[in-house]
Order: sequence, then C-alpha cells, then structure tokens
Amino acid sequence: MPDLKYDVLGIGNAIVDVIARTEDDFLVQQKMSKGGMALIDEPRAQSIYDAMGPAVEVSGGSAANTIVGVAGFGARAAFVGKVKDDELGRAFAHDIRAAGVAFDTAPSSDGPSTARCYVLVTPDGERTMNTFLGAAQDLHPADVDPGMVAASAITYLEGYLWDPPHAKEAFRKAATIAHDAGRTVALTLSDAFCVDRYRAEFLDLIRGGTVDLVFANERELHSLYETADFDTALKAIQADARLAVVTRSALGCVVIGKDEVVMVPAAPIEKVVDATGAGDLFAAGFLFGLARGRDHKTAAQLGAMAAAEVIQHMGARPEVSLKVLAQQSRLPL
Repeated sequence: MPDLKYDVLGIGNAIVDVIARTEDDFLVQQKMSKGGMALIDEPRAQSIYDAMGPAVEVSGGSAANTIVGVAGFGARAAFVGKVKDDELGRAFAHDIRAAGVAFDTAPSSDGPSTARCYVLVTPDGERTMNTFLGAAQDLHPADVDPGMVAASAITYLEGYLWDPPHAKEAFRKAATIAHDAGRTVALTLSDAFCVDRYRAEFLDLIRGGTVDLVFANERELHSLYETADFDTALKAIQADARLAVVTRSALGCVVIGKDEVVMVPAAPIEKVVDATGAGDLFAAGFLFGLARGRDHKTAAQLGAMAAAEVIQHMGARPEVSLKVLAQQSRLPL
C-alpha cells in the first residue's frame, strides 16, 4: 500500500459561489423553485446576476466546501476540479489553497468560463441555487492523478459531477485506483434532482461496491428509493450500502451500517442564517472522523458540529477553526 499523504481527497465541481440575500417574491419573479438547484446557461447566468442584489463571491462547489472543512479540522486534504484560466478560476485556486488544501488540477486554456453558482438566500435561511457549470464540466480522467488517489485514505466523489460522461470516467478511474490501494470511496448524492436523473446509475454504484460510503439527505434518500416513507427508504439503503449517512436537518442524522443504526442529534444553534453548505460541512466532519479512526457516532457528532457552525452565517465555508470548535466541544480529533 502506498504511503498515506492525504486524509481525504475530493473530486467535484470547482465553482465560485455568488451569494446574495433576497425575498421570496424575487424567486417567484425569476421562476425559480425555492430550495432547489437549477442548471443554467451563460446568458441566464448573466440575467440573474444583473437582477440580483449585492453579492459576496467565495470559492465553492459542494465537494470543495467539504474538503475545505476537512482541512479546517487539521487534516491533510486535497481537491481535484476544473477551472478555466480566467479571473474567477484564479480566485478559486487561490482561495482553496489558502484554506490549506492541495489543488494541482491544470486549468483549461479555452472553452467555457469558470463555473459559478448564484445562491439566493431568503429570510428563512433557505437557499435557492442557479448554477452555470462551465469549465467545471470539463474534468477528464487525465485530471485524476493515480498517485494522489492511492495516497489518500478516502476519496470523496460529488454527485453533482455525474452529468458529463468524461467526468463519470474520472470517477470510476479514481474509485478503481482507491480500491486497488485498499482505500475507501465515498459518494454524496448532492441533490434530489440529481438523484432523479441518475437513480439507476447511483444505485449501481452503491450496490456494486464502487462506493463504500454514501451521504444523502432525506429528500435524496426518498428520491433514490421512490418512497415517501422514511423507514422503508432506510431499510432499503441498509440492504444496499456498506455504510450510509442520512442527514435530517434539525432532526440530526442517522448512520446506517450492515449491523448498526446510530442516531445522532443535531448540534444546538441560535439561528439559521443561511443553510448553504450544511450537508457539505456535515460530510467534512464525518469524513475527518472516519479518516482518523473515530467511531461512527463521534464522526457524526463532528459533522453535526461543523454543519451547525456553517448555517449560522452567510456562505458555505467555516468562519472559525473547526479544530478549535471540536476541542471546545470536547470531541476527539
């Protein structure tokens, strides 16, 4: 087995988040589905930007947010994702490296511009996302460094990136390398609409053992098994997955193994300001705990703590040290 260089390697969409507060009326006017994620083209991206209020730009993308969270716990983290060699692309690379994440994916010199996601946050903290995927979709198997994957304890795959065929090939390549090196492969289902599009393929990945660990929220789990009954869906994923974690917002989470079901409550918060990144940061805490050999309950507690931190401010990246938070909460690192 190769020497371990990274605790967690993430592969996903390299996106710059453009975050703005808005009212529900704006979503209606723009014909947006509240709480959902819509894929948009470049002209639509420009029209939304022109119509929305003042915004904050920050490097984002689901798996990238998770990996920044992993680094925030003090772990060794790396990310693979495609940007263009443009202003936003350079900003993304600078931000993620500044967070302590290894990021060496070569940028595209031509083709569409760097991906961006317009995140509209309503007063109730719910976020509605409109994503122009641009250069992020240009990830190819050649961008996956076999040595980096083999030297990572866990490779974490982002379901949002399952759209382009060459990105699927990159995922499968990474999973094969990881398993050949005796490592763990994790997948986040990302979004219920994503599951609707690729239900059969995701189930194949889970049932066939391409992934060892699955992250889902309730909506994604219900979509995966096409049932409105939570217990039915839970039993189905227990039968299919080696290990699964289902997040339930204020109800906490459920960790499901072949011989265990562990329920962990959500961490206390004062107020939900922006739900963006809650699932991403939960995954960061859980993956960190798993990579460091913690039991599933402790890993879930670390995830709940990280999710609680990120939903109490704007943006999908932590504003304080997760390592310090864990120490203050007396959770083992």
